[in-house]
Amino acid sequence: MTRVLIVDDQALLREGFRLILERGGLEVVAEARDGVEAVTACAEHRPDVVLMDVRMPRLDGIEATRRIVARQPGVRVMALTTFDLDEYVYGALRAGASGFLLKDVPPDDLVHAVRVVARGEAMLAPKLTRRLLDRFATAPSTSPAPLPNVTEREAAVLRQVARGRSNAEIAGALFLTEATVKTYVSRLLTKLNLRDRVQLAVLAYESGLVQAGDRGWDA
Repeated sequence: MTRVLIVDDQALLREGFRLILERGGLEVVAEARDGVEAVTACAEHRPDVVLMDVRMPRLDGIEATRRIVARQPGVRVMALTTFDLDEYVYGALRAGASGFLLKDVPPDDLVHAVRVVARGEAMLAPKLTRRLLDRFATAPSTSPAPLPNVTEREAAVLRQVARGRSNAEIAGALFLTEATVKTYVSRLLTKLNLRDRVQLAVLAYESGLVQAGDRGWDA
């Protein structure tokens, strides 16, 4: 059973999330009121997923995520916030979060997102994904920075990942099997020392591998 740590400075929200997650068949192992408590609780309870509020007293969710990921690489963090501001999304992802959702997400979608992140995949609300990638795509174009030991075929897969495409969609676009695409993605994560597809996408844009106008997500 997936084990979850809930981190939020509002008791009512923590209780609501607990009810939703437990009804969805997930185990809530602990709760924390701020980032300091979150880091301690994570070390003590070893959850699979941390449901992390971004704005909290003492230590915010972005810095707490950074500390948790550094100390316990196997723990996945799902960032939650009422505010869909780009700096929060970007900050959480750069800190190592594997997903980012707004707090008004429907209960079933929240449970699904936690399960997806627990499997080692990434989860972003579609609206936030498009805005985040659009932020990079509309930035001034730069010459692609070299990516160490990335082959031409791996770079092609990386571009597709950056466009928000699934393994099945990438397989169709590049005439590969889904199993082969999965192997390429795993290899890229290992080579580039990244945690998930979201970080691959951010790297592709930051490095200039995908540039302005090179978009492929659905409107």
